[in-house]
Amino acid sequence: MKYLITGATGKLGSKIVEELLKSIDASDLAVSVRNPEKAASLKERGVDVRHGDFDQPDTLDEAFKGVERLLIISADGDNDTRIRQHTNAVEAAKRAGVSFIAYTSLADATDSENLMAPPHVVTEEAIVESGIPYAFLRNNWYLENELSSIQAVLDGAPWITAARDGKVGWALQQDYAEAAANVLLKEQQESAVYELSGPLHTQQDLVDALSEVLGREVAMQELNLEAYEETMRGAGLPDDVVALLAGIQRSIRQGTLEIHESDFEPVLGRPVTPLAEGIRQLLDK
Repeated sequence: MKYLITGATGKLGSKIVEELLKSIDASDLAVSVRNPEKAASLKERGVDVRHGDFDQPDTLDEAFKGVERLLIISADGDNDTRIRQHTNAVEAAKRAGVSFIAYTSLADATDSENLMAPPHVVTEEAIVESGIPYAFLRNNWYLENELSSIQAVLDGAPWITAARDGKVGWALQQDYAEAAANVLLKEQQESAVYELSGPLHTQQDLVDALSEVLGREVAMQELNLEAYEETMRGAGLPDDVVALLAGIQRSIRQGTLEIHESDFEPVLGRPVTPLAEGIRQLLDK
């Protein structure tokens, strides 16, 4: 069985690789990366390192050769870029005769109004239309996404939010990585959708957990979206980043990450790492 992970030198991808290597031989694992030099340590361990660039379909044809189970990790970038790149990857997988695709999607992708949803909707549709059996790993929200806000608190700022009482299923990337590896390693593969959401928490819950870890009360400043944008601009962030952050706050406020039926713990085979413990692990690194 030959497995391949795209984006394997990224933060999530590298964790998934390490999880897989606990269960399979390095010779059974390939990785597709834009810069093979960054995966030199994996090559030294016997992993098959291949050059694959989502913007160069011919490289994907070579990268996906002989692969049976493929994990496409969603790329970074604007929606149009991600749609183009993901579509290239799916088409290359079909040409290569890949027999199973797992894809890191977004919570409730099909029906979501989250600003991050459009590329995931298109990619899921492309995979379904390819006719290849699949697993959609609908990841909710990485706790690591909050690191910049946590750092601001460490530097003396309050927790700033415009998300109101919107709930999020935060979890560590490590938890998502273990779930992805478990799905890839399943003996029998049939098409499935996995909603991978941690226990639901509000911004206040997150601040309370952070206060517990730091041993001091963290202040929370709740703003409307306009004031939030002004505050982010005042911090020196460029307009495109401000728009993205405000859009995320709006999406959380609208409840787009409030997923009540989750497959996370059954797939993990253990409880999701609790919020305070997750923060503690991030701060210990």
